[in-house]
Amino acid sequence: MAILRSATQTGIGMTSQRTRDRMLVRLREQGVLDEVVLSAIAAIPRHIFVDEALSIRAYEDVSLPIGYGQTISQPYIVGRMSEILRNGSNLKKVLEIGTGCGYQTAVLSKLAKEVYSVERIRPLVMKAREHLRDLKCTNVKLGHADGNMGLAELAPFDGIIVTAAASHIPQDLLDQLAVGGRLVIPVGTEEQILHLVERLSEEDYRTSKLEAVKFVPLLGGTQ
Repeated sequence: MAILRSATQTGIGMTSQRTRDRMLVRLREQGVLDEVVLSAIAAIPRHIFVDEALSIRAYEDVSLPIGYGQTISQPYIVGRMSEILRNGSNLKKVLEIGTGCGYQTAVLSKLAKEVYSVERIRPLVMKAREHLRDLKCTNVKLGHADGNMGLAELAPFDGIIVTAAASHIPQDLLDQLAVGGRLVIPVGTEEQILHLVERLSEEDYRTSKLEAVKFVPLLGGTQ
């Protein structure tokens, strides 16, 4: 009897190494040039974070549904936001708002010494925890909480990344950013712009508007 091997094992199909390599080439062409970020993305198999029926599209540059009205971000956005957050430096302690399926979290685990991530939808927390455990991302801690409030008890963070669009930049997140730290957050409702906030001192921040993006909204509360 013939033994059927997976596409990942044989190198055939849309989850093959060749397909994943093409994604990295595309990211470079789109302007993601930080080799540390690209290596982190290369190390994380995106197809395990989506339903099997969608795995054929896992390495396309598209967002995909993960249930509960949420999506996994397109690879370009993951690369771009990670590159902005890292800014060529090693990250120590990072906070992610919006764990989702855990894909961006897994990439961050390769870029930072400690990663804390919060998600408001409990079933997604459970699913992400399983994925991250399978990938042995031992430097990640997940929480079920309202991301608008951050994690004050663990602040300050030298990087904060938000994976849903806020109507405004939450003050709690600004307060929890370390001096010298960076906050990357999409802001807006109908029209969304990716913002970078840099904390220059205890009182001073610098905000830059970067590019148009499209995210699910950042909601309050938990479910």
